[in-house]
Amino acid sequence: MDRNPQAGLGTAAEHARHTVDAVYRSDSRHVLATLIRLLGDFDIAEEALHDAFRAALEQWPRDGVPVNPRAWLVSTGRFKAIDAIRRRTRFQPLPDDIDRRLVADTDDPEAWNDESIKDDRLRLIFTCCHPALSPDAQVAMTLREVCGLTTEEVARAFLSSPPTVAQRIVRAKAKIRNARIPYEVPSAADLPDRLDAVLRVLYLVFNEGYSASSGAALTRHDLSSEAISLGRLLVELLPEPEALGLLGLMLLHDSRRAARTSPSGELILLNDQDRLLWNRDQIAEGSALVERALALRQVGPYTIQAAIAAVHANAPNAAATDWAQIVALYDLLAQAEPSPVVELNRAVAVAMRDGPSAGLVLIDAILGRGDLSDYHLAHAARADLCRRLGRRAEARASYKRALSLTEQEPERRFLERRLAELG
Repeated sequence: MDRNPQAGLGTAAEHARHTVDAVYRSDSRHVLATLIRLLGDFDIAEEALHDAFRAALEQWPRDGVPVNPRAWLVSTGRFKAIDAIRRRTRFQPLPDDIDRRLVADTDDPEAWNDESIKDDRLRLIFTCCHPALSPDAQVAMTLREVCGLTTEEVARAFLSSPPTVAQRIVRAKAKIRNARIPYEVPSAADLPDRLDAVLRVLYLVFNEGYSASSGAALTRHDLSSEAISLGRLLVELLPEPEALGLLGLMLLHDSRRAARTSPSGELILLNDQDRLLWNRDQIAEGSALVERALALRQVGPYTIQAAIAAVHANAPNAAATDWAQIVALYDLLAQAEPSPVVELNRAVAVAMRDGPSAGLVLIDAILGRGDLSDYHLAHAARADLCRRLGRRAEARASYKRALSLTEQEPERRFLERRLAELG
């Protein structure tokens, strides 16, 4: 039987193309972070990244996959960027900062190992979260540049329009370039303030993934997993107490992901979840991080929230939950970071400890001040307590108010079911 030599070549080429796709998914943001450091410009680095992957699609099927794909992509992207810059600036001198970068001693691909690329990702996170940028721009830049979401995905995640997000990103890049914001991890003196901004952005990204603000799905695993990945990177390189606390918090919440919805996508409340579906490895890791953070005796809001999540995660069943401890932790959180949402969560915990009447008094006080009047979870919590007290008309009114404020489909269906149960 004759063999077709082209068949083997076709298989190898197909394998190489699949490898390029896989490397793009796993490593493109790492490569981009290093190219930004080497080239000193976000837009030039993004163009270089795409040029490098185009070259990989052409060369890897023919020449084979390189031993170190990341280093190959960084090297190829850098050289293609240098060629493009020199073509564009043939008749005029290069800016000094770009010229210095192009002649830097970075020709050895082995210099771009996994450790240096990790450092580059950390530099990129701090650059995207620089205090010179507005909070909205920090979030948009982190999602776009560090997490690799498209402009449309960033807009959808935070209920904005793609043109608005695109303009926000363009202005942020221009500010980084014009203000010469350094691409570096802050000094020890500046780290506490700068780290707070990074942690806040990661917290927002995780929360959007853990409980999407709108759309057909309750969660967006791509966002929550990226936030956890970045949290691990922070803890590995900067094991500060609140970085430990935030990573622990994210892991403990994410451990319940498989139990939070039914196979058909319906919302399941914490007390009704099948705890056998909870991820015990994440619970163990998250609980250990909480212990490490508490042992450092610099307890902040992320660590306190993680401690609350650990109490829930380590209770063998809903009835065994230590609500007294949770209320005490919310008291600490209210001192560390007072807010109406913290008050609301504490009121729910008080209702579980002391009964629905005690919790309802607290929630009515919050709503009576005008706080959280447009927050659907406040009205949903009030509706639930009224339902448990048999105050059906009030429960219906509060469920309807909550329903009018939520844009997430699983939550809407849950509230509609509650209304139907009330008749």
